Amino acid sequence: MSNSPSTTHIRVLIADDEDNQRAGLAKMIQSWGFVVETAFDGQDALEKFTQTPPHVLITDLMMPRMDGFDLLKRLGSLNILPTTIVLTAFGNIETAVQTMHDLGAFWFLEKPIQPSALKVLLERAATQSRMAEEAERLQRQLLYQGVLVDLVGTCAPMQQVFSLIRQVAPSRAAVLVTGESGTGKELVARAIHHLSPRRDGPFVAINCAAMPETLMESELFGHEKGAFTGAVERRAGCFELAQHGTLLLDEIAEMPVGTQAKLLRVLEDSCVRRLGGKAEMAVDVRVIAATNKVLEEALRKGELREDLYYRLNVFQIPLPPLRQREGDLPVLIEALLQMLNRKHETRVVDVNAEVREQLKRYSWPGNVRELRNVLERAVILAGEGTVTKHHLPRDFGVPAGARPVLQEVEPDVVRLPVGTTVGEAEKALIQVTLQHTRNNKTRAAEILGISLKTLFNKLKEYGSAEAEAGTGT
Repeated sequence: MSNSPSTTHIRVLIADDEDNQRAGLAKMIQSWGFVVETAFDGQDALEKFTQTPPHVLITDLMMPRMDGFDLLKRLGSLNILPTTIVLTAFGNIETAVQTMHDLGAFWFLEKPIQPSALKVLLERAATQSRMAEEAERLQRQLLYQGVLVDLVGTCAPMQQVFSLIRQVAPSRAAVLVTGESGTGKELVARAIHHLSPRRDGPFVAINCAAMPETLMESELFGHEKGAFTGAVERRAGCFELAQHGTLLLDEIAEMPVGTQAKLLRVLEDSCVRRLGGKAEMAVDVRVIAATNKVLEEALRKGELREDLYYRLNVFQIPLPPLRQREGDLPVLIEALLQMLNRKHETRVVDVNAEVREQLKRYSWPGNVRELRNVLERAVILAGEGTVTKHHLPRDFGVPAGARPVLQEVEPDVVRLPVGTTVGEAEKALIQVTLQHTRNNKTRAAEILGISLKTLFNKLKEYGSAEAEAGTGT
């Protein structure tokens, strides 16, 4: 039988202590066009992995020195477990199923092996391997073009970030991502997860700054029914929800110090106990922490425990602010426009030269998040074609202290200071009229002498939540 182009370069390693079984399998699989190597037990297979890692592993469970279960466990701990087919004798099916579930084996076959079934599984494994290699090739290509998962950047600092992400992703090491608000710390965490062996597991993110102290431990560790007032049912915490995946602890320095101590114990023991619970549960979770604070200052002020810092800071990835990413603005604009067009079903193709110059001159204190918000408003207003300065916020680029501020609006009265623009006066008049009609837009349009459609267009232009509230009665 001639070698198939789809299998020619697929390497298969067979680990089996029965000489006749091993030799027979090798001869049959070679006849299907695969490249085959054999090992007489798990230890021999592990040693051969260090020389030429195979695409597919076929392993028996019961072997001397190192059995199949320990072999898979060892390969998993090294993050080099390939697509695996487990061979099992009659009566060991339950063990094989457990192996698949706990250690990520691809499939199992009961002895004696049915050649047709094995061939189907190997062809599936070959397809999966080719897809993985193609995905890796495309990822390298995108990296060269300045894209890594959802991150975009061609400048030297961002290329360094990409390099760090690719180096740490395959490992199990804890990662600490630092940088100003809006620089993309969660995107870095998601990229690490996506490029890691845990990519098929859950990604769970919790913002420690947005969580009340009284609920923090319950969110992290879960609780049993009746653990505290209001605990009407058992609830899994973030560690349980992120089992076999990745947990992002955003704004870690905002976590209460007492909770930090309990978190440290979970990280060290890999066990968690729900509030009100008696038993501990083993958890397999990779933790990524993020903070926008200066770490030295957070440690000095006692906002971040030193022992937790050293436990999390195994691998640090600092993110540069947008103002230091010289040359990245054009690629960021292009990527954000594509993403926003998909989100809002618009057809905006570019920003004009005047807007591009305005965006370039701006210092972006809110970093990429602020750029995204500015472009999102512009895309909604433009709808299609090109973004012009009229689609930017009226006070874009003006320091907050220098912006004209409308006086507080009183019921049924509009008071405007000298210097108020016509557009600002129109907005204030519409807001007061809506208050007067208790948000009845039909009545407000009649009072203002405009159509209901015009009113909605105005509200949409202002970015008001009123536009989403309905038409009124």
